[in-house]
Amino acid sequence: MRILVQKFGGTSVATPDRRAQVVGKVSEAVTEGYSPVVVVSAIGRAGDPYATDTLIGLVKGIFPELPKRELDLLMSCGELISGVVTVSTLHSLGFDAVLLTGAQAGIITNDTFGDARIIRVEPENILKHTEEGKIVVVTGFQGVTEDGQITTLGRGGSDTTAAALGVALEAEAIDIYTDVDGIMTADPRIVEDAKILDVITYNEICQLAHQGAKVIHPRAVEIAMQRNIPMRIKSTFSNAPGTLVTNMQPDMNAGTDIVSDRLITGIAHTPNVTQIRVGTVDAADVRQADKKIFKAMALADISVDFISVQPEAVLYTVRDEVADKAVKILQNMGFNPEVARGCAKVSIVGAGIAGVPGVMADMVEALAEAGVTILQSADSHTTIWVLVHKEDMVGAVQALHKRFRLGV
Repeated sequence: MRILVQKFGGTSVATPDRRAQVVGKVSEAVTEGYSPVVVVSAIGRAGDPYATDTLIGLVKGIFPELPKRELDLLMSCGELISGVVTVSTLHSLGFDAVLLTGAQAGIITNDTFGDARIIRVEPENILKHTEEGKIVVVTGFQGVTEDGQITTLGRGGSDTTAAALGVALEAEAIDIYTDVDGIMTADPRIVEDAKILDVITYNEICQLAHQGAKVIHPRAVEIAMQRNIPMRIKSTFSNAPGTLVTNMQPDMNAGTDIVSDRLITGIAHTPNVTQIRVGTVDAADVRQADKKIFKAMALADISVDFISVQPEAVLYTVRDEVADKAVKILQNMGFNPEVARGCAKVSIVGAGIAGVPGVMADMVEALAEAGVTILQSADSHTTIWVLVHKEDMVGAVQALHKRFRLGV
């Protein structure tokens, strides 16, 4: 049995016309000899009647601190509605389909409500239905604890559901359908000549997703990478081939071809971050300070990024919306933090960066020529990050895209 996991996002199932296009993609898979397992997100986006954010709004105005257990029960309803509507559409067009919740699909998670992690997948129920010739539709974004509590998987959780099912079912591929034609070299709203990438490695797309690209959740890619299940990022609304996510170029001939010499794969950006600098007195002080600071942030459930521990200071960034909370905590601890609000992180990502001299020099030169001030920088073997003022973000992305010839 050839299993293909197909995940459809909220915009793909938002209207009858779009759901008909979804069924068209499922029908194509059946014609090609696959047994499709379809994962659906909640219908639409914030403001739409059954979108997850809309459901949250129903209770936040009543009591903003609703326990996460109850909030998960509410948030799981969006995918249930979407799933039933999708199954109804499939039946109306002559397909035999069945809906399974995350629990019924065997997705077992820990009990971290709101951001649960999948412990294992028990796919027997799915396999039973596929062997009967049914199209299985699974509600994304949700699972169940060992003792039967409904959980949700955090933002992008439907991608994670699809990846976990793909691995558990040993699927031939995982197709992530969205409203764009694939992964692009940069945000096309910022860079006019941004191009769709035909192929990208798991590591590169993980880095792009972590640094702000919104097409797929990095956790999903990391899961698929464990078993080398190919992922394809496609559009529900076109027949474009999309972007293949894999470990290697699919058409390489062993012993004759070489790995692509593409240096930079893409540019990502994350707006609305605040830089915090906490000055210290001496080396012993900084060792104690960084431990106290990051422990306090963790206890307050504040995610930190862009960390730089120096002899004279500790620097890191937080999201703008939690900056005041972070600063207040530091002040209560006796620190006097310096705060730079309204920043943005811009990143260049590419598997070819490692060991290549001059990449950082080119990046710095391009930003200097564009009049962009670098507030902080860091790098890894596949990524170089810079922190800039938010008003410089667009110019920085455009300058780097041009410097590394990503539109060619």
